Amino acid sequence: MERAVTFDLPAAAARQRRLPFAVDVLVRLVREKPLGLVGGLLVLMFFICAVAAPVIAPYDPSKLGTGGRLDGPSLSHLFGTDNLGRDVFSRVIQGAQVSMTIGFIAVFVSTTIALTIGVVTGYFGGFFDMLAQRLVDGFMAFPALVFLIAVGAIFVDSQIPGLPKQGLFSTKIVVLILSLGILFGVGNSRVIRSATLSVRSSMYIEAARATGAGHVRLIFVHVLPNVMAPAITLATLGLGAVILTESGLSFLGLSVPPDQVTWGGMLNTEARGFMLQGPWLAIFPGLALSLAVFGFNMLGDALRDLLDPRLRQG
Repeated sequence: MERAVTFDLPAAAARQRRLPFAVDVLVRLVREKPLGLVGGLLVLMFFICAVAAPVIAPYDPSKLGTGGRLDGPSLSHLFGTDNLGRDVFSRVIQGAQVSMTIGFIAVFVSTTIALTIGVVTGYFGGFFDMLAQRLVDGFMAFPALVFLIAVGAIFVDSQIPGLPKQGLFSTKIVVLILSLGILFGVGNSRVIRSATLSVRSSMYIEAARATGAGHVRLIFVHVLPNVMAPAITLATLGLGAVILTESGLSFLGLSVPPDQVTWGGMLNTEARGFMLQGPWLAIFPGLALSLAVFGFNMLGDALRDLLDPRLRQG
């Protein structure tokens, strides 16, 4: 009796083949990118702090006199108190909520803008692409800080109908989010355009066009899915940059309203005035800001290597 000859794939290859894309990236992140895993854990920690801030914070971040003035770190106040007796740990947690909310929404806006400009101009090309890129060049030549300050000055006394005057989604914060989204989105569109040009010249695009596929189908079915990898990487790296930019504006007093606690605002008010008497006023907000930016940057670098086929062996 003849024995049937079978050809089995290696177990690892078969297992990888069965894994969904997101799970495969997560498994490879754990195995191949330890720094990226650390960054992802830091991002997850700050995300949990942002979502569960009212539960995690032991005190009201704005309540005066929860402890003595400038009390050092202790069991009752883990990060000490500020010059008004407010709990610094609660304020750092509240700052995570504000920074993460602004960061995630601004990055969503910037990614949407980058994909729209980059995919449309890269796909159609020609005079339209040249004109759009010259406008992008002109916008990128404008100093980012001056742009953000100018937009903030224009809307400083404005009120968008339907938005509260105070709170996390007040007019000033919404304008800040849109400004950051436009600033980072226009710049990132050049990377998406470059990826779109590479995809547009592929053979499967020509084959799809030969079968009668129109522009809308080509863009949404063939081009857009193939430029999502660099878009995800830009979004992850952009989160750290957005949070750092927002903190810099808060330090200058040009970002969010005074009723919102931010890491940059803490460094500007309490820390700058009482840092010698209470160094923890600068250490803990600065450490939170540094860890958040470090986490997003490490996660973004790891995702870039994992999602880009040319860098997977690097």
